[in-house]
Amino acid sequence: MRIGTSACALFLMAAICVASDAQAAQATKGIQATREIKVISSAGARAMADACTAWAEQNKQVVAMAILDWGGNLIESHAMEGVAANGIDTALLKAKSALRWRRATSETNRIVRSGENLAPTFMNDFPQPGALPIMVDGQIVGAMGVSSADGEKCAQAAIDAVFKKPSTASTP
Repeated sequence: MRIGTSACALFLMAAICVASDAQAAQATKGIQATREIKVISSAGARAMADACTAWAEQNKQVVAMAILDWGGNLIESHAMEGVAANGIDTALLKAKSALRWRRATSETNRIVRSGENLAPTFMNDFPQPGALPIMVDGQIVGAMGVSSADGEKCAQAAIDAVFKKPSTASTP
């Protein structure tokens, strides 16, 4: 009898496991378990650095820049000759803040200064103007931080140069 009871218990546990697997499979039907994401390529990040450098030279500025992917990984950094010693660090901190808060750091700075949200200050963010999230087809694919007061203009010029699609207006 003891073997029969053990076999019965084993059969019951196996049946419960199969039923649980069937319920889990049924519960996930229609659920998208993965998604496709866009990522910044190394070539794209380098092109952004080049475009920002060109903008800075045209506007007689010396800047450093950092470009992060959607996960906060540094893809590209560049410092022009003569940039301050803390330029790369400043650009990186700004880029991380723009990525975390998913907005321009000038906007985060405004929110902190107004007292509307002080979280960026105690979360060790750097809410100083100069960084933008990089949006492609409605997805944040990264962020670019630039170590100057006009950093957001430089970052926007880089984003526009690399990611904006040319106008496809048709002519009659």
